Amino acid sequence: MKVCFDNLKSLSVQQRGFTLIEMMIVVAIIGILAAIAYPNYQQYVIKTKRTDMMGEMYNIASEIESRKLARGSYNAISASIITDFAVNYPRQGNALYNVAITPNPLTTRWVITATPIPSTQMANAADGNLSFNYQGLKCRGGTCGTGDEWNQ
Repeated sequence: MKVCFDNLKSLSVQQRGFTLIEMMIVVAIIGILAAIAYPNYQQYVIKTKRTDMMGEMYNIASEIESRKLARGSYNAISASIITDFAVNYPRQGNALYNVAITPNPLTTRWVITATPIPSTQMANAADGNLSFNYQGLKCRGGTCGTGDEWNQ
């Protein structure tokens, strides 16, 4: 009877943990998922940063028009607009775009242009320049219009 009890005791011992093969399979699966997900994540980050710049361009245009209404003419606000807004964006962190506002001095036909700074993530995105003008015409990479040209 003692022999049977010893056999049962050895059979009831459970294995805990993972084998090396199981761990290698999990690491391989995680690697494959990362290889698929990372490029999509990078495209999402680029699109988000582009959208942020587009929002800044709308804000600049709004500021141009509100200052013009307050001061009476584009010429009266030209110097302050160029000084305040023709800078690199974003203002905090790594700059991705250089913004220019033309003509200088401002006229009723102003244009805001955001040019990707070389050797940044946005320059590598191959989007080209973003522009927005007094008529609401938006251009991105040579495609212009008043609709969803920035979002394509």
